[in-house]
Amino acid sequence: MDSDEENVEEIIEGPLDEDGQPHGCCTITYSSSDRFEGHFVHGEKNGRGKFYFFDGSTLEGFYVDDALQGQGIYTYEDGGVLHGTYMDGELNGPAQEYDSEGVMIFKGQYKDNNRHGECWVYYPDGGSMFGEVNEEGEMTGSKIAYVYPNGTTARQATILVVENGHPQFNINASPLYTFDKSTSSCILPTAFLLFNSSRVYVADSLISNAGEVLAFYNGIHWSLNGNTISLDEETVLDVPYPYNNIRKYCASLGHKANHSFTPNCMYDTYVHPRFGPIKCIRTVKAVEKDEELTVAYGYDHYDSARSGLEAPEWYKKGLQSFQADQKNQEQN
Repeated sequence: MDSDEENVEEIIEGPLDEDGQPHGCCTITYSSSDRFEGHFVHGEKNGRGKFYFFDGSTLEGFYVDDALQGQGIYTYEDGGVLHGTYMDGELNGPAQEYDSEGVMIFKGQYKDNNRHGECWVYYPDGGSMFGEVNEEGEMTGSKIAYVYPNGTTARQATILVVENGHPQFNINASPLYTFDKSTSSCILPTAFLLFNSSRVYVADSLISNAGEVLAFYNGIHWSLNGNTISLDEETVLDVPYPYNNIRKYCASLGHKANHSFTPNCMYDTYVHPRFGPIKCIRTVKAVEKDEELTVAYGYDHYDSARSGLEAPEWYKKGLQSFQADQKNQEQN
């Protein structure tokens, strides 16, 4: 994201001074295929300029004595953008970063090109992380709070003030959670209830034959099969015996949601600060207090042999009943 110290000049296009150095508005193409377009004074970048790097990324800003100073804009090859403060060609000061869709994914400070001090990291699923990064600029350690999409925190934190739409925290002494990604033999070493405690509980189903994140679906990672929920193209999440009993496991409760052909929720992907990549249950319409959460289990309605996922008998009977009800409604 900084200057061209290791580049070797190859082609200079534009006016030169008496010593053959670029002087004025020039374009320099380097042997690395990087290109710089901007204003020069006797061979040094001075004024507005922009680097075009070989990988498709760019860096533009105001140069003083051959180094970027003040506000600079780095655009990644995928279209993401970092607005930062530069001193002598290096990121030092406030910065904001956006993904290719223009959604903010980072807000905080940089020091010597690394994230520094208290920072925010925002995730596509609506969650965010706040706290003091380590020397490598990573969000880890005891001074971190995860903020769920509904504004609650995984660690106790006091909101001091809301600045530009983003709350500022003091992180209090509270239990420290660690990263506990499931394996093929273990869901979690512990079974603490986090987000679910304020949003969802387990009770007897009211179903015969039994946009907002309400619950998480974590489980053991298995190879793809038909009696579990798919995490990706190769992996599924399963909550086998005895973890299907909430007295044995209640760190996530998404696996307790029943199926419906007219669900009020859907399965969605979520990157959890403790569980890693999992599924969540997200509403697809307004849900009243004490209303049961339902999802579509996703069995193939037409040809189980085509997908290899054999629907259970209760599902087949339920589908027949649902289709019959729909037909009667159409006729009436």
